[in-house]
Amino acid sequence: MRLGVDAVVDGGVLRPGDVAIADGHITEVDLPPAGSGLIATRGFVDLQVNGFAGVDVLAADEHALRAASVALAATGVQAWQPTLITSDEADTVRALRTLATVGPEPGGARILGVHLEGPFLAPERLGTHPVEHRRDPDRDLLVRLLDAGPVTYVTLAPELPGGLDLVDLLVARGIVVSLGHSAADAADAHAGFDRGARTVTHLFNAMTAFAPRAPGIVGAALSRDDVVVQLIVDGHHLAPETVRVAFAAARERIVLVTDAIAAAGLDDGDYRLGDVEVQVTDGAVRRGDGTLAGSALTMADAVRNTISLGVPFLDAVTAATATPAGLVGHAALAAMWPGAPADLVVLDEAGTLVRAVHHGADVTEANTTEANT
Repeated sequence: MRLGVDAVVDGGVLRPGDVAIADGHITEVDLPPAGSGLIATRGFVDLQVNGFAGVDVLAADEHALRAASVALAATGVQAWQPTLITSDEADTVRALRTLATVGPEPGGARILGVHLEGPFLAPERLGTHPVEHRRDPDRDLLVRLLDAGPVTYVTLAPELPGGLDLVDLLVARGIVVSLGHSAADAADAHAGFDRGARTVTHLFNAMTAFAPRAPGIVGAALSRDDVVVQLIVDGHHLAPETVRVAFAAARERIVLVTDAIAAAGLDDGDYRLGDVEVQVTDGAVRRGDGTLAGSALTMADAVRNTISLGVPFLDAVTAATATPAGLVGHAALAAMWPGAPADLVVLDEAGTLVRAVHHGADVTEANTTEANT
């Protein structure tokens, strides 16, 4: 079966041609364009998902996590990192042990490992993370958490006493370190990057603001060519100009993330993010005091929103596919070659999701959410 597209995005490169699939795999590439104006790419890779389609990752059992994987696949996601926000140690350990039992789900997006967002965060930059569960860097606590489940990625504040020692430990174990929820100045950020931190969690949000003589993590990250920066493009976390500036400064180093909570893909209403009660109004997720608390975004909408702001199609799609896949050591997830799994998305030129394919089967969500920008 041919996809009926005019071009493909292959590892961050756009080239003309249609694609054929059979038995769950890509069988041919570079076929004559179909004349449809559509473009295919491997499925999206979302590195920060707190919940989806009514499922909160921290509280979920194995069945619910599998259901979330299926719902994510229907919006074009082929791989994701369940994210656990700062919580009681016992709850985090329980969630990690549950996640360790979840294998591949037929029709569902692949779980790449777990993202621990906390608890080693700056007290003045917690955002919606519960202050009572925040901890200063503690090697023994970190080791207990790493031993409890498949942790592949950790967000921490490098300026905290002992923070750089945790960076060393994580890097030695092959775990991706991301700086975030931090009051670090530029020197602190550079120290973290020099020790092996490779990325920044939701750039601009929950960190010291960029200033002319105090650029902080934002300036340090954008000034380096070895640091990947992540953006939540939901129309609430960042102004359009901020998104454009980030892409202008770090076009090949941008990763789109959703920071999705259980409300993603659903209607406005009351939800939970871990232990935190949140409300979704007009697509914005906030705590009772007005603090942003994740998003109700899908990755398909993140791509479409980004393109609507004037970011080139290829840059937006690469930020949702090849760049995140490469950051976590799975570059093959973005390759369009014969024999690769037929986990694909078909988009129009505006980035709107036309079709989601998982292992060769059409799993497209009938009612994708509307763009929030």
